[in-house]
Amino acid sequence: MRKIIDTFGKYLVVALIMIAMFLFYTSVERKPLLAKDNTKFVKAVVIQNDKEDLQAVADLESGDSQEVVLRIKSGSHNGEEVKAYSLNGYLYGANCKVGTRVIANISEYNGNLSANVYNYDREPEIIALLAAFFGLMWLVGGKKGFNSVLALIFTFAVVVMMYIPMMYIGVSPFIAATLSVVIITLITFILLADFQKKSIGAMLGTIVGVVVSGLIALVFGHFGHVTGYNVDDIENLIYVGQNSKLDIGGMLFSGILIASLGAVMDVAMSVSSSLHEIKENRPDISAKEIFRAGINIGRDMIGTMSNTLILAYAGGSLGLVMIIYAYSYQMHQILNMYSVAIEIMRGISGTMGIILTVPITSLIMSVLLTDKHKEK
Repeated sequence: MRKIIDTFGKYLVVALIMIAMFLFYTSVERKPLLAKDNTKFVKAVVIQNDKEDLQAVADLESGDSQEVVLRIKSGSHNGEEVKAYSLNGYLYGANCKVGTRVIANISEYNGNLSANVYNYDREPEIIALLAAFFGLMWLVGGKKGFNSVLALIFTFAVVVMMYIPMMYIGVSPFIAATLSVVIITLITFILLADFQKKSIGAMLGTIVGVVVSGLIALVFGHFGHVTGYNVDDIENLIYVGQNSKLDIGGMLFSGILIASLGAVMDVAMSVSSSLHEIKENRPDISAKEIFRAGINIGRDMIGTMSNTLILAYAGGSLGLVMIIYAYSYQMHQILNMYSVAIEIMRGISGTMGIILTVPITSLIMSVLLTDKHKEK
């Protein structure tokens, strides 16, 4: 019985937490922000386009659209045929040919259907890519790869079913992010390394490092006059805030905790695992030597992990960088743009969290590995 608990106990804990989060997610009431106009999004396939060759080369900037016939493939109107229009644009519509799979926006009035092509149907490709990703993790990683898949799914569930709803109902974004970080960190390390000293050290190092990065961002935001109201989607967020208890100002800083979590976890686990291995090979090593070894190990990681985080933010802001370059913005203008200040704050505060995780984790491990209790 004890062996079964040791083997499957952590999976039971994950399942119970997932159930609890799902119940919380379904209990949150969201105020409808869109008018009820009987609009539905359904899968469809193009079965007729009489002017396919002509319309396929329509100018994107001309506002031209295609008139097509769709066969609906999902929903209550499955199997029905309907005429539809497809805007030939960059973000919406599709270059429709016979057999093209699309997502259609349909409305029903007095028994008559009207439809527009919303976009291509990419769901099969997304499912195939996810299946290949998870399958590769499992194939290469074995049992740990399987646990890594579970950890990723759990992380996604925490963000969607707990972190976002908590902010929506009025919980402080920073508190919601901190609680999410703690739960994600604990479950991830338990799944990947069980509950032993190296995973405990990595857990504590991760939590402290992530919270420190968030506090650094808060300090910068205060003195740099940057708030959550300076983001691009502020108009939509204000509308959401007016119809919920969302604290818009704190969202920006709580997001930094979530964004930096992965890189900080990587550093904390690498340092704690290395120090644990050193202790195994040198049982007589002192706490001071363990701490010094952790610093030396961490120094090799700081550069690459800092680049990882900075490049991730830079890649996500590539459009902004190109606009700045193409329009030859002046330096004073660039450095004092809200969007630039926010990206700098995110990248630097997250990187400082990574850097500080090294000594924090090293200190924690030096204490855990040299206490008087025998390691299990």
